[in-house]
Amino acid sequence: MADPDYLAYLSFLTERRISPSGLSEYLHAEDGDDEMDIDFIGMPPSDGPNSASVARSSQESVDIDDSAVESDNVVVVEDEDEDGSNERRNYNNSEGGEMSSSKDNKDEEEKVDAEEELNRDEIDGLICPICFEAWSSGGDHRVCCLPCGHIYGLACIKKWLQGRGSGKCPQCKKKCSMKSIRVLYASRIVALDVKLQKKVRSLEAKCSSFKEKSDDLSAKRVEWRKKEADLCMEVHYLKERTRHLEGLLESAQSRPLGSSMARWGCRGEAGLGDDVEQEFHQQGSSISFMLQKDIQVDGARIFDVDTSSQILIIARRLSGMGTMNVLTKMSLIPSHEKEDIHLPVGFKAVKDLRVSPHARIVLLASLGKKLSVVSTQSNNTVLTYDLQAAAWSCSWDLSNSHYIYAGLQNGMVVQFDMRQTMRPVESITGLTDSPIHTVHSLSADSTVSCGVKGVLTASSVGLCHWDFGRSGGRPYLIPESENQGVCISLAYGPSRDDIVASFRPKIEFSGDLTISQPTLSASTSISGEGVRGSHVLYKRVGGRYEKLGATCANVSGIRLPKSAIVDGVSQNPLFASADEVTSELDYLAAWPRIHCNYSQLNSSEVQVGI
Repeated sequence: MADPDYLAYLSFLTERRISPSGLSEYLHAEDGDDEMDIDFIGMPPSDGPNSASVARSSQESVDIDDSAVESDNVVVVEDEDEDGSNERRNYNNSEGGEMSSSKDNKDEEEKVDAEEELNRDEIDGLICPICFEAWSSGGDHRVCCLPCGHIYGLACIKKWLQGRGSGKCPQCKKKCSMKSIRVLYASRIVALDVKLQKKVRSLEAKCSSFKEKSDDLSAKRVEWRKKEADLCMEVHYLKERTRHLEGLLESAQSRPLGSSMARWGCRGEAGLGDDVEQEFHQQGSSISFMLQKDIQVDGARIFDVDTSSQILIIARRLSGMGTMNVLTKMSLIPSHEKEDIHLPVGFKAVKDLRVSPHARIVLLASLGKKLSVVSTQSNNTVLTYDLQAAAWSCSWDLSNSHYIYAGLQNGMVVQFDMRQTMRPVESITGLTDSPIHTVHSLSADSTVSCGVKGVLTASSVGLCHWDFGRSGGRPYLIPESENQGVCISLAYGPSRDDIVASFRPKIEFSGDLTISQPTLSASTSISGEGVRGSHVLYKRVGGRYEKLGATCANVSGIRLPKSAIVDGVSQNPLFASADEVTSELDYLAAWPRIHCNYSQLNSSEVQVGI
């Protein structure tokens, strides 16, 4: 806080508009060491209310006694006090001639309007302490200093020294002369306030800290809003599921006992084998499924499920300029986020795709004579093998995470060890040159010698068993699979060694090269794509395969569809396949009794039931 007396002095000058233009002279009186040096700085205008009664020339110096001090309003510059500083005090003599006390000056200061107050800290270093006007970088009022270091305007300090015989600094009273004046070449002189700088740095640090906290809170707010949206979607999904389950419960309670039993069977169908007349039916309550969400995926060809990461791995073929093959990872958790893995340029169409049960990697069989291993964690191709022919199918070894298998277009099956990247471990030629469209690694069998790995494959001729690691071993057909028709799909359940193969009727040619297929005329679907076929159930017991039965089905007459055996849904495994006539998904349960529930599938779109 500025000195109250000094502020009163500044207020005095402001009220009387004293400036260098009104500066008339400097008067000095020295009456010995015990008397006070009094300087008259500036004369009030002649028309002011407190005009001076006597004017003196600028070069004149006179002695002022006490009566002169009491008769007029004057500004007094006092010598140094005990602290060595030079205080300016404002003595205001009223009509009675009484000096105002320090307390009165404080009261007067509080009455001054805030807009007219001048802060000493703000003007120090910017103006001349003699005339209180800003100094300049050139001219008569340019900035200069005395040997003691105090700074003044050149014209003012010259007049000061010329008007005083002793030649002292106005502030510290050290002796000096005209020759000791030094001109300063500076555009602006400002006294640096160290305390203010420290305060500014402290405030800047606080502002920076507040900004970091604000940014952190903004990021958390965005994250919380995203979590809130996900939770709202999950709540909506759970509400819909609850309503559906309540509807199913009401429907089940309203049905009479035994109405959920379904009877499947086809008796005497040509081309389905001798045992197809065996009937299967479900006993007990049915298992129902609800299609919860349809997700359209452009260019999707084949997919597999990574249950550990809860994602789908979808092989896609993007059309347009330069056909591109990509893998798409899609989360099974709402909001079903997607991420593409771009395969190398020139990568041909993916024919088969299998997710590893041991790690987050995917095995790809492509028509470009390549067998590739892709990491779904880093989205990079880890390993690629060159093959003799186009790969139609692939599989991971169930008992050893390093071994992989590929079924080729020429009827061969090859085994690779991922620790050996140069060549396959073993290659076995098939019974025919028909493409191997499905390969499954079989679970370990205690009846088989150590080191021998069993593989089950499917081609158009039927099911075939292969033993890798047995010298001189040859594949052999599974009994009663060659006379069921054309094998188009194979599903395997390793938990119980359950096998379901799908067949369609064979097309027979007569001697005159005309196509005769009498069994198709009565069973061909309205769309012309579905035909009457069968699903045949096998059981692997030890080293033997047993046929448990078959059921009729509407299968594709052109494509090679995929089917699967799903464990863990109910007490017994479920077999899932597509009905090509009704465009529905068939869920068959209860071995050997089979029951079917339907969930509508639009054949024009690729849909995923979540």
